[in-house]
Amino acid sequence: MASMNFNTTNSTFRQLLGNGLSYRVPPFQRDYSWSEDEWDDLWQDILGLFEADGEPAHYMGYLVVQTSDSKQFDIIDGQQRITTMSVMVLAALGHLQELAAAGLDAENNAKRKEQFHSSYIGYLDPVSLVPRSKLELNRHNNRFYQTYLVPLEKLPQRGLNASEHQLRKAFNWFKERIKSRSGMTVTSGKELAAFLDGLVDKLFFTVITVTDELNAFKVFETLNARGVRLSATDLLKNYLFSVISTQNTHETELKSLEDRWERIVGLLGSESFPEFLRLFWNSRSKLVRKSDLFKTIRRRITTRDAAFELLRDLDHSAAIYAALRDPQDPFWNNVEKHALEQLMMFNVRQPLAMLMACHAKFYEPERASFTRILEAVTVVSFRYNVICNLQTHEQERLYNDIAWKVSGGTYSRPSGVITALRDVYPDDNQFKAAFTEKELRTTNCRNKKVVRYILFEIERQRSGRDFDFESATYNLEHILPEHPSESWSYIDEPKQDRSIYRLGNMTPLETSRNRDLGNGDYACKRQVYMQSGFQITRAVAEHYDSWDDQKIEARQRQLANVASGIWRIEFGG
Repeated sequence: MASMNFNTTNSTFRQLLGNGLSYRVPPFQRDYSWSEDEWDDLWQDILGLFEADGEPAHYMGYLVVQTSDSKQFDIIDGQQRITTMSVMVLAALGHLQELAAAGLDAENNAKRKEQFHSSYIGYLDPVSLVPRSKLELNRHNNRFYQTYLVPLEKLPQRGLNASEHQLRKAFNWFKERIKSRSGMTVTSGKELAAFLDGLVDKLFFTVITVTDELNAFKVFETLNARGVRLSATDLLKNYLFSVISTQNTHETELKSLEDRWERIVGLLGSESFPEFLRLFWNSRSKLVRKSDLFKTIRRRITTRDAAFELLRDLDHSAAIYAALRDPQDPFWNNVEKHALEQLMMFNVRQPLAMLMACHAKFYEPERASFTRILEAVTVVSFRYNVICNLQTHEQERLYNDIAWKVSGGTYSRPSGVITALRDVYPDDNQFKAAFTEKELRTTNCRNKKVVRYILFEIERQRSGRDFDFESATYNLEHILPEHPSESWSYIDEPKQDRSIYRLGNMTPLETSRNRDLGNGDYACKRQVYMQSGFQITRAVAEHYDSWDDQKIEARQRQLANVASGIWRIEFGG
């Protein structure tokens, strides 16, 4: 982070808004959206500061701002908090105005109102003598804020958009709390002024100041604060819309673009958007690292036409990305659904950029070819990621290279894609060796699901019967139990520890039969296995009259031979 062009300071609310500094919410930043839950949380925290044993200060979190002159700042992250604080101060000034109008210490309360307004809401420009607001909201909220809230005019109730309604509600909500706390007496104004004057020194922010959008994006990639991912998404939106927006851009055109953007983010969920964007970009161009993505987009997307085209493409691809992450999407047939369920179970995301490119290229003209690619990817994922547990960065690089060549037309046939997968397809010798040694600790839910899947697929291959591996009717039996009794003491403890979670030591069993086995000895278990409907479980009883680490090794080697025939791609040639 040392190379980034930004600085970090801790500032109180008083320091933020002092010395003629002003703040602007970028035009296309999200609308004001806080509701009563957030207002109440903040208000309770504030009240706690003034209790006898209260905290000396309240931390308001990160505020990321961008500036070129250190006087005017664009709020990149934190606008909901700053806007809420401004509305709260205005609500307090509204109460001071009411006190003055009621003749309660009228002259002093009018002075207090003007002083606080000048300090935290707006001031008179010393050169032009034009009133200047210290805060400017986005294009949907600023008119209401400047026209009604800043001058403390009577607030309209009709003709407002949803976020303007929220601003009006916020003002009334805080005014009601402040009035309830301060009352309507001769001393109320003085007490409220003391409350406000103390509050602005008790609220503090970590302010990160950057010089441009690129540094702001890098900050978002680094921070782990809540809301950061969404802010990175907003930052990209602000950049694209600033490229598109000119004096000739009609309001209906901007509305259409905003609807398109909201549809994309709504479809994906805000936290998934940056990952989707990276995969989308990498499905059409050479691999871009997460840290370089915004810089690359800013360098490549510089015209209105390019920004429009990117938004259209994002809109189209978002539905595909969301469907690839949801096997239950009605988009898929049964074979595709099964393949996507496996990728989710394996927790493999590296192929997504390639699958997006292949979907765009092959799905419409020859869906069966896309399905074949998807099935091949699940086999590669099983061999490479699940069993061999190989490095994913080289795999991602290859997938991206394929995606780029599919999008660019180099791979015009599905066979070219499948052939290219050979570079990340562990051969039978490598796969069998890894499978023979594989240990999956089934104390982890995902591992347990994967083991059940593996064993049930092997059962299907051996017996031809298709059991539902997720059914509670069946259980995963550890032949050498997870908690061995004394009857297993003939196996040394270190060997027990190394053997319990090996694939060769596990087998499917009917839940009703498994319930009574517990950690009993092998002779008892063997009798039950003989009665099982699973062929691979009966085979344990038939082929092994005793059970130890050598038998586990032998069985696992046999399972590896079967598995290499199930999870296989015939490349030909």
